[in-house]
Amino acid sequence: MKRIALFLLTNVAVVVVLGIVASLLGVNRFLTANGLNLGALLGFAFIMGFGGAIISLLISKPVAKWSAGVQIIDGTGSADEAWIVETVRKFADKAGIGMPEVGIFPGDPNAFATGAFKNNALVAVSTGLLQGMTREEVEAVIGHEVAHIANGDMVTMTLIQGVMNTFVVFLSRVIGYAVDSFLRKNDENSSGPGIGYYVTTIVLDIALGFLASIIVAWFSRQREFRADAGAAQLMGRKQPMIDALARLGGAHPAELPKNMAALGIAGGIGKLFSTHPPIEERIAALQSKA
Repeated sequence: MKRIALFLLTNVAVVVVLGIVASLLGVNRFLTANGLNLGALLGFAFIMGFGGAIISLLISKPVAKWSAGVQIIDGTGSADEAWIVETVRKFADKAGIGMPEVGIFPGDPNAFATGAFKNNALVAVSTGLLQGMTREEVEAVIGHEVAHIANGDMVTMTLIQGVMNTFVVFLSRVIGYAVDSFLRKNDENSSGPGIGYYVTTIVLDIALGFLASIIVAWFSRQREFRADAGAAQLMGRKQPMIDALARLGGAHPAELPKNMAALGIAGGIGKLFSTHPPIEERIAALQSKA
């Protein structure tokens, strides 16, 4: 709950800073002269940016269960299921977080953690991961996912995405009004935004959205390094995580649904937009640690 409160306070702070900077630069006077209220724009940017991000965070667990076909287990089934649940419990206790829900989903090797709260999260592993790895390697992957939860990565990723969304919404509309004003500077009878505003806003929403995605993906890659290190710390040694990554590097990790791509143990296409670093870089980072 503390992280959610911090998330909301940070979001408000970002909007306030945007408002102050806009006022200092005279953007508010320009917008008012062209029929747009700065406060209304900031409110719209806040709702569109952070509202969507927080809703996505709050529904992340049920959406993940549904989209990946996760079957929740409690350890009362097979011996393997009991071992998975106890492994998650062991790492959760060591990391100082509440026991997450545990699930299995069908598909090639992969795993993910999600949830809005540290003490009410979900850890899920695929059937391909369980069948294609040794127990020690699966244990390392589970440690990696528990480390994500302990690090608060789900909330932090939502915060970064929310900040980026707000900047995209705000900047695209301010620039849209500037372009529209320039195009219609000799039209004294004009009122309200024209076609220049709408075209510019749509184009910038797409272009700035791509830039925002690059920043979010970069941060996601950094958190993967931290989760790898966290798994090594939870296990007390780094070799199992190195072995698990090497195994993934020679496998074909399952593609998770797009809304969950950043949550998996491996995945991502394209260097700039990849949510995960290359396997060899992750192994090298672990090997370089004492």
